[in-house]
Amino acid sequence: MTNTSTWPHAGDSGDADQRHPQITAFTAVPVRQSFAARAPVNPPHPTNNQSASMVSTAEPKKKIDWPESVRSYVQRSFLPANMIPEVKRDEMEAKLKEAISKANDTGVMYTINWETMELPQQMIQNERKQALALQQIVGQYPLASQQFAQSFDPPAIPAWQPSIPVTKSSRKRKSSDLDEKKLPDPIPPWRSGQAGQPLANRTTFADQEAAPKHSAKPQKEKRQKYDGGYKSTYRIPSPPPNDGPVKGTCENLEKRYLRLTAPPKPELVRPERVLRQTLELLKRKWKQDQNYSYICDQFKSMRQDLTVQAIKNDFAVEVYEIHARIALEKGDLGEYNQCQTQLKALYQLGLKGKKIEFKAYRILYFIHTANRSALNDALADLTPTEKKERAIKHALDVRSALALGNYHRFFRLYNDTPNMGAYLLDKFVRRERLAALCNISKAYKPSVPLRFIAEELYFESDVEAAQFVLDLNGQSLLEERQDTIVFLSGKAGQLFEGPKKEAFSRVDIKGQI
Repeated sequence: MTNTSTWPHAGDSGDADQRHPQITAFTAVPVRQSFAARAPVNPPHPTNNQSASMVSTAEPKKKIDWPESVRSYVQRSFLPANMIPEVKRDEMEAKLKEAISKANDTGVMYTINWETMELPQQMIQNERKQALALQQIVGQYPLASQQFAQSFDPPAIPAWQPSIPVTKSSRKRKSSDLDEKKLPDPIPPWRSGQAGQPLANRTTFADQEAAPKHSAKPQKEKRQKYDGGYKSTYRIPSPPPNDGPVKGTCENLEKRYLRLTAPPKPELVRPERVLRQTLELLKRKWKQDQNYSYICDQFKSMRQDLTVQAIKNDFAVEVYEIHARIALEKGDLGEYNQCQTQLKALYQLGLKGKKIEFKAYRILYFIHTANRSALNDALADLTPTEKKERAIKHALDVRSALALGNYHRFFRLYNDTPNMGAYLLDKFVRRERLAALCNISKAYKPSVPLRFIAEELYFESDVEAAQFVLDLNGQSLLEERQDTIVFLSGKAGQLFEGPKKEAFSRVDIKGQI
């Protein structure tokens, strides 16, 4: 019998090549001559030619044409001014990729407003804050009363002192000069889990530092050594939490502030009748002594008593407004923020108060912290009527002047700030002076009178303007000519760019809204 195999060999040509594709990976098998079992033949291994052909058939990925708004969003994310030291670069890049991929996958790439969208590092920072708040609220349950009494160490009154002395000026109003209205308060702090509640007023349980530092395994072995491994099947249950508001019975007008770590006792909480007397006492003491450390501690204690009793009325509004003004006057933005947060919630209940005044403060605060998303939310809450009010219109004009880089108009507005808004403007006027000085150095050459700098940047005197330049190592830029002193703007170069970037890169504020 002859071999009738139709598989083409490597050397075949002609019609065979046209009918069958040339396959190099095969093994020739001899014709069967008997019915004996045939020896197994190993299958041929795939060659590199086959794998290469398979790879070549895969279609290349389609290149995505990113819109310009997305490219701008990515560039803003990596600007040094927007970097957050606590967020690592690889975490930020992963979050950035996740946000853009999600927008692309869901088909909203071209509908999202990338100009107002949170930057990836801001997303990570907000997620961490929310996780920390949630952990503090629902992480651990209060210990039994005996354990609590042993582990609780009441904190001392914070000896807070303002870092920047407040100077008397006709354009700033004192907290005691303003008409005071009433204000409301939040829910009991030991069962509050809402983001609007300030962390300082929430329940805080046993400190992690108070936990035993030794491991649980040696403790278990020690117990077994002395009790033979016996474990009681009965445990004393923890007292159930009080779900309702407390009705205070305390008659003391003054009381230290202590953070709650368990449901409060009625005998330690002052009712509203006593709190009203306390407020009048604190207002008199503030006008006489100006002792901020004492006043702040007493107001925090009042706010706590309002909270645990769920008092939300005009009197609560008044307490928060007065404390917020005093904190503004002393530069304590942390306490101001906690009051402002509660005021926003109380105003939404329709309670009376200085709503316009504090909405204007809120806008100026977000300008200071450069929080664009929060600023946009605050602007969206304004009604057409509110925008015409003097305080809010002034805050909107400040925002517009800074957005346009019009430092001349900004410092004119700084000189004419209603209510106590000047205390907030003081927090970021230095960085705006730096930005204006950089622009003057580029636009005016070779020199300008020092008096011009003092008037444009609203310094009290030429001496104050000269000291500002000297503090920035600009001694060589001041020159005395005849009867005047000039600022050599043409020689400034990049001298002020570094301090300007540093001033705009970080805003260290605790208790942000």
